[in-house]
Amino acid sequence: MFLCATARPRYDDDGNMTFDGKIGIWAFTFQEEAKRDSPNRLKGTLITKAMTSVTRDVIRIFMLTKVLPAVKAKWPLEDMGKPIFIQQDNEKTHIRIDDPQFCQVAQSDGFDICLMCQPPNSPDCNVLDLGFFAALQAAFQKEFLDSIDDIVTKVNKTYDDYTLIEQIVFL
Repeated sequence: MFLCATARPRYDDDGNMTFDGKIGIWAFTFQEEAKRDSPNRLKGTLITKAMTSVTRDVIRIFMLTKVLPAVKAKWPLEDMGKPIFIQQDNEKTHIRIDDPQFCQVAQSDGFDICLMCQPPNSPDCNVLDLGFFAALQAAFQKEFLDSIDDIVTKVNKTYDDYTLIEQIVFL
């Protein structure tokens, strides 16, 4: 499972893209030492494993340590001071829109970042499902991947290579 953050691309008056809208993508994985030797690796070798449970606390940590810093680092300067809405679906594990830890970090450094939930039963409001995840699925149908590391590498490469187009504008 991955957490992906994208925004609406920005263009200058001449139609040149000034911000591609890509904030980042993060895999829900962790590394652990192999407990015993195998034909593929020695005991103690770091192996990547998928998180089997992504809880609200895990989402909060990812939002605070990965998403918010990436938004603050990549956000276009001409849009500074304007509200930024992070849309999440209505999954029970997502943090609440009034989460105190999130709100404190989101409002720091001169940013006005708020959480909002996707309207129920409205898949057309989910830009990731409409674009990036469809492209990702098409890329995966062409290859067989052996490990979680291969999957993470392939997803990151697909994300880097993906060209965002403006599909939905939220006012």
